[in-house]
Amino acid sequence: MSERVGFIGLGNMGGPMSANLARKGFALTVFDTRPAQAAKLAALGAKPATGVAEVVDASDIVVTMLPDTPDVEGVVLGPDGTLGRGRKGMLHMDMSTIAPAASRRMAEKLNAKGMRWVDAGVGRSPGHAERGESLFMVGATDADLARVTPLLDAMGDKIIHAGPPGSGIALKIVNNYLAMCLCQVNAEAFAMAAKLGIPAKTLFDVVTSSLASNDHLKLYWPTKALKGDVEPGFALDLAFKDISIGVAAAADVGAPAHVGKAARDAMERARKQHGLGRKDVTALLMAAAAEAGIAPPRL
Repeated sequence: MSERVGFIGLGNMGGPMSANLARKGFALTVFDTRPAQAAKLAALGAKPATGVAEVVDASDIVVTMLPDTPDVEGVVLGPDGTLGRGRKGMLHMDMSTIAPAASRRMAEKLNAKGMRWVDAGVGRSPGHAERGESLFMVGATDADLARVTPLLDAMGDKIIHAGPPGSGIALKIVNNYLAMCLCQVNAEAFAMAAKLGIPAKTLFDVVTSSLASNDHLKLYWPTKALKGDVEPGFALDLAFKDISIGVAAAADVGAPAHVGKAARDAMERARKQHGLGRKDVTALLMAAAAEAGIAPPRL
């Protein structure tokens, strides 16, 4: 634990992840554009920073957990960021869900200045992050993976080495592509069942006992839309961003994304026509129900 760690982005996932680092004794400097988020970490022994430059100056490993590609590029490539202020041998580990091509570009720029890059996509939910049970999909050299493993072990319980830098976020994009498509299919299935006179609980019992089951439905949906709670655990706006990255990545490499395009378009309608962008991704059920002309099904 001798290396100093900086953590930028203390939201639904970054907050509990960084809290686990603080609880486990890492020398930690943190920053978020919302000072109250950093204050929570200060109570656990972390040092709040006033900006990105202070984090970079105080750290050997900088971790980012931010909403989108431009946010990460601002921290890495901005004048006060890792590229401009970092030192030879410094390592930047990005845990955000961003475009794989952008991740590779940032890796190349840092490597050219003697710095290291690791992309570590995060799986599972904020609840898992709070319990230190996150899953990590890591793109890194063997040496860099060994260097960040103590941090990952402090924040999660499963590490999958996807390959060289850029591979981790690519794997995360594919995983999220599938998960977001499943969310849209789940929403449509429950709306269809309701229109056909099938109670939500009956459908839930059948699906979760059959080959149609998926853990998003089995484990997450009963805690959110299927009980009437659509306050964001994972916001629909972020889900739309993720599946849009997935569709674009498929186009870049010439892979089909027919279902993903349809799910993306449905999510866009849910955001724009139904105003659900800031609600949980499971609020897709509300959009599907509205389009079917029924009340949202509940268990």
